[in-house]
Amino acid sequence: MKTSCHKQDCTAVNSKLKPAGLLLLFVLMAFYSLQDIPLIYPSYFPVSAYDFKSRPLKRAVIQLGRKLFYDPVLSRSNTISCSSCHQQEHAFSDAGNRLSKGVEDGIGDRNSPAIFNLAWQKTFMWDGSVGNIDVQALAPINHPKEMGEDINAVVRKLNASKAYRTLFYRSFGDSLATAERAMKALSQFQLTIVSANSRYDRVKQGKATFTGKEIKGYELFRKNCNSCHTEPLFSGYGFANNGLPVNPDLKDYGKWNKTMEPQDRLMFKIPSLRNLAYTYPYMHNGRFGTLHEVLDHYEKGIVKSPGLAKELQQPIVFNAEEKEALLTFLATLNDSTLVSDSSFRKPE
Repeated sequence: MKTSCHKQDCTAVNSKLKPAGLLLLFVLMAFYSLQDIPLIYPSYFPVSAYDFKSRPLKRAVIQLGRKLFYDPVLSRSNTISCSSCHQQEHAFSDAGNRLSKGVEDGIGDRNSPAIFNLAWQKTFMWDGSVGNIDVQALAPINHPKEMGEDINAVVRKLNASKAYRTLFYRSFGDSLATAERAMKALSQFQLTIVSANSRYDRVKQGKATFTGKEIKGYELFRKNCNSCHTEPLFSGYGFANNGLPVNPDLKDYGKWNKTMEPQDRLMFKIPSLRNLAYTYPYMHNGRFGTLHEVLDHYEKGIVKSPGLAKELQQPIVFNAEEKEALLTFLATLNDSTLVSDSSFRKPE
């Protein structure tokens, strides 16, 4: 007997089953939904930072998180969802917007980062102020310029919904929505968003080969960029001062805004270079609209300050041919599967 089926197929099956058969079907479906499932990723990826042994993925919880991710019920105005600023077609970033947009035309303080390969990250947000993905969603929900909602109000709205009570029952064994359960569901869905099917990945797997220009760009990358944007994730997800001038309107000093520690001044999380074709504009404040502008910054725009990354003490200069080769290699990191995968889309 199948343990999953399309709605119309289930209806046809159910009409032919006696009560005992229906009970067995529901038991099997519940077992299927609550089974531990592995996170699928390439063998050359490092071990994940997330503890899946104590917090395994569950199919039903992932599906609940997927629905929550696309539901504006998380915001005060019921108009902004997680997906408003993290759009699949843009590798779960907010492409085109320098700063995130929130409830009642509010404008956030930073560019919305792309969310993929989160299982390998120990801290979240541009300033690393959240150390656990299982509670990360509280930050945008509570932010007055983003979702502007109180998590207790969210929980009340979820408990008032028959559809959500059913989903919480399938996920946790009873229908009570809680903040902890909602956050866990959101994190489980986001943890499944793995980007590992770019041309670079196919080359690593022996399914494709680089062109001569891509090889040249790869060599330039490894010489000039790999220390901060470490492959295969193309970030070590640490923090660095990369010489950006401070925006006088935002007055954003990175980690320092939270810790007030001198060594944290202008330290921002290092983003992955995967999927750059989808995730413009670039940097924590969306300062640069193109990759050419990014390269120009590292050649002639770096602002010297205490704590500037040692790799940037001298400008990184490429001639026109080298720039073209580097950008050609970076294009091999774009994952077209990620932005079209139906399992990440808004559920019907």
